Amino acid sequence: MTKGMEKGLVSRLVVRGESRMVLLVMDGLGGLPHPETGLTELETARTPHLDDLAGKSLCGLVHAVGPGITPGSGPGHLALFGYDPLEWDVGRGVLSAVGVGMELTPDDLAARVNFCTVENGVIVDRRAGRISTEENARLCRKLSSIRIEGAEVEIRPEKEHRAALVFRGPRLSPFITDTDPQRTGLPPLQCQPLPEGGEEAVHTADLVNEYLRRAAEVLSDEHPANMIITRGFSKMPDLPTLDRLYGLRAAAIATYPMYRALAKLVGMEILETGPTISEQVECLEKNWGDYDYFFLHYKHTDSRGEDGDFQAKVRCIEEVDAVIPRILALRPDVLVVTGDHSTPSLLKAHSWHPSPILFHSRWERRDEVRSFGETACARGGLGIFPARHLMAMMLAASLRLGKYGA
Repeated sequence: MTKGMEKGLVSRLVVRGESRMVLLVMDGLGGLPHPETGLTELETARTPHLDDLAGKSLCGLVHAVGPGITPGSGPGHLALFGYDPLEWDVGRGVLSAVGVGMELTPDDLAARVNFCTVENGVIVDRRAGRISTEENARLCRKLSSIRIEGAEVEIRPEKEHRAALVFRGPRLSPFITDTDPQRTGLPPLQCQPLPEGGEEAVHTADLVNEYLRRAAEVLSDEHPANMIITRGFSKMPDLPTLDRLYGLRAAAIATYPMYRALAKLVGMEILETGPTISEQVECLEKNWGDYDYFFLHYKHTDSRGEDGDFQAKVRCIEEVDAVIPRILALRPDVLVVTGDHSTPSLLKAHSWHPSPILFHSRWERRDEVRSFGETACARGGLGIFPARHLMAMMLAASLRLGKYGA
């Protein structure tokens, strides 16, 4: 059975119902063992509620894209929502732009921006010390003075060191390379056209390089954010919604613009929430009767992993564990706890390692796992499976899928 047939099959089997599902994503949840203890961040954290829940659930490991493939946050989440990430490629630039409220036309080209620190021609900090969002906004206003021939350019702050950049004009191609080398010790890259983009890609790369040259001039007297690097050049996709595919009234509770954008692109209602996990759960409680699928996103596990701060990531996991009883008190028909990818503190970056997953439902079997951690989940009844199958599993366990065949 091909992937396309499989996706269509799930949609054909959907039946509407009154059940409630919660997908709790701890961004970058998975980790690697600390060299002194042999335990990952999740295994180190004190998680009595998640451990107790694991003993009443099915557990396993989940690949966002495939074995050995390090996923970005976009494909990682799309897979969890039931979209094949190889079929639906949503660029990081679009997610950033939509997330900060920029209106995109089909011709616009968007990119994700990092403010960074450059010394002696090389990047020494890809995140410019995680400058404040307020400082980011000031720098974006400064960059808004740049004018280039051939396109209008708009830049808006996203959060901390991140911003969204949009080029508007004719003959813009997404088939160009990033200027972010993804590690320190290297200079910002030149934007290059990709062969499949033809002359439009050559034209677009020239525009990007001219803009970045001007940006370096404008930011030359700033510190630590004295340059910008770009990635994820992309145009708006046309994704089918969760309602159309799976008959779901879906809502997102997320604080970071990019994840709100992902949710919006697949047709979720974006609910307003405070910045803490406790406030996010309060939002879940207030809106419980209005939707049947909730995406609850917690970012800080990923951020602390990227910072290389093992103990801070441990504390973030413990913060989430503390609110698990409040979620369970709502009596969801299905509760899934997992990550969109792994971000081991030891690597300070996304990695290819599968994410631990906990799948709880009264209509599911149990396994022998008694604690929520990578080693324990590797022995779980779910095994290791592709994340794109998760939506069908959630629908089935909430009694929203009919029988296939006679």
